[in-house]
Amino acid sequence: MKKLIQALAFAASFLAAGAVLAQERGTPEQATAMVKKAIAFLKANGKEKAFAEFNNPKGQFSDRDLYIFVQDLSGKMLAHGGNARLIDKDLSVLRDEDGRYFVKSMIELANTKGKGWVDYRWSNPVTKVIEQKSSYIEKADDIFIGCGIYKS
Repeated sequence: MKKLIQALAFAASFLAAGAVLAQERGTPEQATAMVKKAIAFLKANGKEKAFAEFNNPKGQFSDRDLYIFVQDLSGKMLAHGGNARLIDKDLSVLRDEDGRYFVKSMIELANTKGKGWVDYRWSNPVTKVIEQKSSYIEKADDIFIGCGIYKS
């Protein structure tokens, strides 16, 4: 009986840890809402103020594993809430872990449909592990703004 109680306690703690991890991950709805909020912020405040806020890892556009990134239509990173070292870099030739040119896919999506989702594999800033990611991007004039979710 004691072993059964210990096994049940272990299983309960394992399930609770999984629930906490799931709560630490952003959802597709939250990523989409963050992009729309970022576009509204950009329109209300201009690029300089908006990009500064998007780059702030403790600002209103950073939540758990969700952060805003902004690129021009050639692939140059203009703002990045998860990794400031990417700013001012041309990422159009960047490949994910599977060799996919995911930035080119984002540029094509921005230019053809104006918004949507792109799937790729990328490092999660919370877990520091390469994970399956899907980013929602939306074109705003001559740039696109995105926010990605990590899939478990």
